Amino acid sequence: MRLYTTDRGIAREDRVGTLRLLDLPCHDLGDLLSGPGLDAARTAAVTQELDLAEATLLAPVVRPGKILIVGLNYPSHAEEALEAFAAMGRGDITMPTEPNMQVIAGSATIGPAADIKLPAIAPNEVDYEGELAVVIGKAAASVPADRAWDHVAGLTIANDLGARDIQRRAMTGDPVASIGLAKSFDTFKPLGPCLVTTDEFAEGVDLSLQTRVNGEVRQDDRTSNFIFSIAELVAHLSRFQTLQPGDVICTGTPRGAGAFTGRYLRAGDEVEVTIEHIGALRNRVTAA
Repeated sequence: MRLYTTDRGIAREDRVGTLRLLDLPCHDLGDLLSGPGLDAARTAAVTQELDLAEATLLAPVVRPGKILIVGLNYPSHAEEALEAFAAMGRGDITMPTEPNMQVIAGSATIGPAADIKLPAIAPNEVDYEGELAVVIGKAAASVPADRAWDHVAGLTIANDLGARDIQRRAMTGDPVASIGLAKSFDTFKPLGPCLVTTDEFAEGVDLSLQTRVNGEVRQDDRTSNFIFSIAELVAHLSRFQTLQPGDVICTGTPRGAGAFTGRYLRAGDEVEVTIEHIGALRNRVTAA
């Protein structure tokens, strides 16, 4: 099932390119997941049909309770990142033996087609990271990996933007900087365009992911190359805090982010992240 949050409410795409607005007491999928649940979207009456191209799409979960980002979850990215850390004098950082996690403000979320705004205090080294995002459907606290998939509502696309200069300050010991701060600026977590429920995927989730900037492919990998699977991520993160319906986990990015080539985002750029069977997330970059 493919579900969208629109400016008119929740919609289901039963036919490619056509949305059916649903008669639900919820305005976005976060409310649906924490309330009546996905089954309500399967059975809800249809109030109107409209073309997908004409719909105003919001983030599937407009304001997640929390966003958890996982670092170094593709071997290709881990290798380039460890080289960069070593150059910064952080040779103590090695390949992860368990997931690396940061908590990000839900207020950073925007939807497809919304603008990414370069922050006034850190506009020069804003970087993209195309990622597969997991949306929690059922509360998860210390769940084992073999049951973790049952707690996932579905998958969407994320662009895990960050201000690399602030991130670098955090990595080199600046006490007033943090990775979470660098990645929590307003508009730094585009999500969308839809939520595709887990019944449309095998649990191993082998999907092609590409990130383009102004049409140029910058990242190209497959989610089957994860170091830690979705089930392992959910199980691990749920040991530290209860994952609630509507929470979002960004599962990591592959090789090719701008920090490793010095090609940061500038006003006027368009970033497109595409993931097989989910769609495309497109956002334009604007000045502060």
